[in-house]
Amino acid sequence: MRDITEDKTALRSDLLAARARLTPDERTAAGRLLRDTVLTLPEAEMAGTVAAYVSIGAEPATQSLLFALWKRGTYVLVPRLLAGGDLDWASYEGPESLRPGRYDLLEPTEPARGPEAVRSADLVIVPALAVSSTGVRLGRGGGSYDRVLARVAPQILTIAPVYDTELVASLPAEPHDRPVRAAVTPSGGLVRFAVAGAGA
Repeated sequence: MRDITEDKTALRSDLLAARARLTPDERTAAGRLLRDTVLTLPEAEMAGTVAAYVSIGAEPATQSLLFALWKRGTYVLVPRLLAGGDLDWASYEGPESLRPGRYDLLEPTEPARGPEAVRSADLVIVPALAVSSTGVRLGRGGGSYDRVLARVAPQILTIAPVYDTELVASLPAEPHDRPVRAAVTPSGGLVRFAVAGAGA
């Protein structure tokens, strides 16, 4: 019997391969739809601070979302990967405030605010390779965003943007895996989950 780690590894490989087959036009169109959905959410419209990630490669695009939030006056936090795998946070001040960091991630050049800064966010947007119908999130395996989600209060909306085929019925999960409270897909918009024990 395969263990959960092996199941996750196989799933990651399949999901990354599927993303690699998407055309640039498909990625751009998906990113636009995801951005428009998030911008119209009450939680996003009322948020003073949003913590989000800077997408790279075939990930659902977030750059236009970050820019739009920033332009309308929202304080946007984006992460910087620390040596131990945790994430530090700093303010996003437009596309020019990002530079290539570890693993080719685009990271903020503004002063670091510390890993706990995510606690000040009114909305948190995290990456995922897939999300289940119960909010289980499959990441890349480093655990960085499980640490982030563990810091987020239960009343704060946590969203994972994924492509349509990446919202699935179920995913393997381990005790350290932290669920998200919603997913957003290009065609389906926002899907909220009844997450047991979220934020505990």
